[in-house]
Amino acid sequence: MRKTVFLLLSLLLLGGGAVGVKLWAGYTQPGPLTQDTDVVIPQGNYRSTIHTLQSAHVLPSGMVTEYVALLAIQLTRHQGQLHAAELNFPTDSSLKQVLWILRHAHPVLHKLTIPEGLSAYQIQEIFENAAFLTGQTPLPEEGSVQPQTYKFLRNTTRSNALASTQTAMAHTLGSLWQNREVISEIPNKHALVTLASLIEKETSVPEERPEVARVFINRLNAGIKLQTDPTVIYGLTAGKTPLGHGLTHAELQNASAYNTYLYAGLPPGPICSPGLSALQAAAHPAKGDMLYFVANGRGGHNFANTLAEHNKNVSEFRKTLKK
Repeated sequence: MRKTVFLLLSLLLLGGGAVGVKLWAGYTQPGPLTQDTDVVIPQGNYRSTIHTLQSAHVLPSGMVTEYVALLAIQLTRHQGQLHAAELNFPTDSSLKQVLWILRHAHPVLHKLTIPEGLSAYQIQEIFENAAFLTGQTPLPEEGSVQPQTYKFLRNTTRSNALASTQTAMAHTLGSLWQNREVISEIPNKHALVTLASLIEKETSVPEERPEVARVFINRLNAGIKLQTDPTVIYGLTAGKTPLGHGLTHAELQNASAYNTYLYAGLPPGPICSPGLSALQAAAHPAKGDMLYFVANGRGGHNFANTLAEHNKNVSEFRKTLKK
């Protein structure tokens, strides 16, 4: 390395201005990169870093570029050490820009999105399919992961990444629990997440989730079975696979503890990881005496206080199916 730098400095002195101009051009002129590119810079010496960048077409190939880069690294070493990381290099990056990135840029962060309403098995599959993570993915406890978009460094372990999503859920749940409407039917955080998971599965309309929450709470208070299909489906599949068909009469008689057509009260635990909107609805349900709801054929639901009113809503919904 020292011999190379000495040689380049000697050439610069001997060649005078012409060599200086050429070296400066090699330092400042645009590089060959035709699009923004992420490159993993491994641990190693300066030569290996330069070769990695040449292989990725960030720097021009050839010995001349290598020697100019080595000289530039030495002459600018007061600006800081080069870092091994996954870094993003913009189109046409010059050697000057490349060295700045190697010294000062933040590593690339990869997005991983957990949608609302997924089961533990579905969430585990998302982590397994994230190629930038490493290691095995533990099966999370149902309802323990907060659905949102996360950012992780390449080679973060799947277990650590999963733990961060569970920490986020614990933090959210703690805040909601402290500020919740106190309801005797929801005695603890576990019950709150369980209720939120039913709300998540029953409606995708955020505005009506507090009403769905109130229906479930009123039924719990009255000792009426919740009779919600998603719990029956979870009892049949454990969230491992889609059911793939509408529930049959026989399936509605399945003896799973999650069958809210057979057993009163909340199911034993969550049936998915609910999103923030569903959690907020469980913590702050709407006011009212609603005991029933049914799809309205327009993506939402109609709510009713009495069975007679509910039956009317069911009749209206069936008419929409015939259109």
